[in-house]
Parts: sequence; structure tokens; C-alpha cells
Amino acid sequence: MRFHYAWVVVAVTFVALLVSQAIRATPGLIILPIEKEFGWDRASISLAVAASLLTFGLGGPLGGGLVDRFGARRVLVAGIALIAGGTWTLLSMRELWHFYVIWGIAIGVGTGAAGQVISASIAHRWFRKHQGLVVGLFGAAVSAGQLVFIPVMAQILVADGWRAALMLIASATAVILIPVALFMRDRPADVGLAPYGEDAATVERERVMDAQGTPLRAAVRTGDFWLLAGSFFVCGYTSNGLIGTHLIPHAVEHGFTEVVAAGAIALLGSLNIVGTLTSGWLTDRYDPRKLLAAYYGFRALSLLALPLVYEVQGLVLFAIVYGLDWIATVPPTVSLTASRFGRASLGTLYGWIWFSHMIGAALAAYAGGVFRVWLGDYHLMFVSAAAMGFIAVGLALRMSPPHSDLGRGKTPPSAPVLDLAASRLGLRAGGTLDPD
Repeated sequence: MRFHYAWVVVAVTFVALLVSQAIRATPGLIILPIEKEFGWDRASISLAVAASLLTFGLGGPLGGGLVDRFGARRVLVAGIALIAGGTWTLLSMRELWHFYVIWGIAIGVGTGAAGQVISASIAHRWFRKHQGLVVGLFGAAVSAGQLVFIPVMAQILVADGWRAALMLIASATAVILIPVALFMRDRPADVGLAPYGEDAATVERERVMDAQGTPLRAAVRTGDFWLLAGSFFVCGYTSNGLIGTHLIPHAVEHGFTEVVAAGAIALLGSLNIVGTLTSGWLTDRYDPRKLLAAYYGFRALSLLALPLVYEVQGLVLFAIVYGLDWIATVPPTVSLTASRFGRASLGTLYGWIWFSHMIGAALAAYAGGVFRVWLGDYHLMFVSAAAMGFIAVGLALRMSPPHSDLGRGKTPPSAPVLDLAASRLGLRAGGTLDPD
């Protein structure tokens, strides 16, 4: 089989995510030095991080909707440019409101537009086989960014300050714009190809599936949409919001150095590469609902133990267990969204489900800072995150089984939706009605 351009798109997207999303892991590094330099309290800084997580979440449906209309290349270029410009501007901030505007809005929207939502759309547009694996690979790119950048930035921060550390990632983000602009393509048809893995036996069915979607107003009237959004809310609360923002300050206050804490983040990221790739492979083969339940359960157990960790061995063990399922939730969530609601609306609907994720993240980021000020530690927040993880186990198991023609199960999609899509393509389609 000759080389398929889909793998060029995968490579470009992987590197773009690796660089652009690494900025999301930097709050834990810069909170303490910013607090020391400007005298801002932890709650005020955490509010800016929470605002950024919210706009990060809003960038998901905004970017997903724009991808559905204008294609991934333009949205990815715009998002990365916004990240690069915002990071450079951040180096000259002097007031707290500067931090709110630059980090809270510009970088938040940019990382949301150039994040997981756009990568999910790219995977489902370019691939018929290995969709879950490709989504997992893109999730692993985010972890790889932490592995590459965070330890180096920690060393630079200790030696030359937080501005020098941010300058590294600002420069890398600006450079990555070049290959994205040159090599990214929106659809296989743009280079005269069919999606990878599509064959003559399935081409007509796949064209129908590509045309099928569910309007947002219809999706929000289903229980599955809210189960997906609710479980992803918990995912955000227990990952980006709490661990991504407060793990390093928590570890430093438990007696670890900044470099050791950053090393734990790097280990967590490296294990997450393994976990996310494995999750993508498993999602192509097994029930994604059960995978989600297992991931949230193990995450809850690791968070419950975190307040008891005071030794390096315990921190390493936490990084291993937690790292294996941090972004592992993304492939099964994307698969279930595409299966239940159709590929044509994946960008928009997964974007809003992603926004729910970031609402949870914003809540945890701000609450972490507030309770740290009130109580002097993060212990209550970690216990609350563990409890929510167990709740997410129940939410995942209540979701409808996946449909094979839309995702990976064996139940055909509803006839009215297929007929509508087929009529637009001049095809005929049929199936059994599945009103739920």
C-alpha cells in the first residue's frame, strides 16, 4: 500500500498539539514565582487560571463549529497564532488584570481552538480504520509536550526566572506555525484521496456516515449528551483544573523541590502517552463505556491517596497510576460522541462536551486556590475529586451502547437520519428506528 497523506496530517497535528498545548501545563510552574514577584494571593492567581480554563473550554465548541464549516487548517493556524501572541505578551505583564486578559482570554481561546476538539475532527475525517488509535495519539501529544517542555522550563525557571521559561515555549509555538500552514489539509479530497482505510465495499456507507449529524438542540434533549458532558465535567475537575494547576504547588508545600515536582509531572506525562495510546487501541476493540468507568475508578483511587504522599517513592507511584489514565478518557468519549450523534456534528457536539470538561476544570482550579488560602492545604480538594471520580464511574455505565456504523458497536443507526443524509448524497439508506 502506498504512503497515505493522512499520516502527514497526523504528524503535523501531533507536533502542533505537542507544542501548543504544553502551555496548559505551565500554571503549576509559574504560580509560586508570580505570587512572590507581584504579591498576588493564590486565590486571585487561581481565578485567572480558572478563567483561562473556561475560555479554553469555550474555544472547543467555537473551534469545533468553525472546523465543521471552514476546515481544520485555518482554525489550527489561528489558534496557534493566538497562543504565540498571548505568550509573548505575557512576558511584559505588570498588573493582575493583564494576567486575566492575556492568560484568561487570549491563551485560553487559542489553546481551546487548537486542542482536543479539532484533533478529534481530524481523526474522524481522515481515517476509517484506527480512529481510536489516532485520537489516542493526539492525546498523547499533549502529554509529550509536558514531557519535553516542563522539566526544561523548570530548570530555566530556577536559573533565570519565569519569563525566561515562558520565552522557550513562546518561541516554539511561533515556529510550529510554519509546518502547519504549509502541510495541513482539511480533508482527504483536498489531495485527491479517500480517507485512510476506506474500501470499495464501504465507500457509499461511509459517505452517508460522514453526512450524518445531530443538531445541538436535538442532542441536548438526549440523556446520553448529558451523561457524556457530566462525566467529562468530572474529568476536567480531576485533571486540568486540580492536578494541572495545583500539583506542583502542593508537592512543594509537602517538601519536594520545584524540579522534583516538575519531574513528577514529566513522568505523569510520559505514562500518559502509554495510557492514551493504549486507550485508543482498546477503544477500537472494546466497549468504551466500560473503559471510561475503569479509568475514572483508578483516577479516584490515586487522588484519594495523594494527600498522604510525602516521599519521592509515593509521588512516583501516584504519577504512574494517575498518568496512565489522565487523557485516556478522550478516545472513548470521542468514540461515544461520534457513535451516538454522527460524524458530521462531531466538532460541534464534542466541542460542547469539552466545554463541560473545562467548566469542571475551572471550578477545581479556582476552588483549589480558595481552599488553600482558607485551610492551608489542598487535602479537601483531593478528597472531593476522588468522590467525583467514583460518581463518573456510574455516569459512564449508564450511557447507551455504541453503534457500529457511526462508531464501533453493532447496532445500525436510525433510518430517518440515514435517509436524510442519503438524500443529500443521492443515495438510498435504511435501518431500524432508534429513537433514544
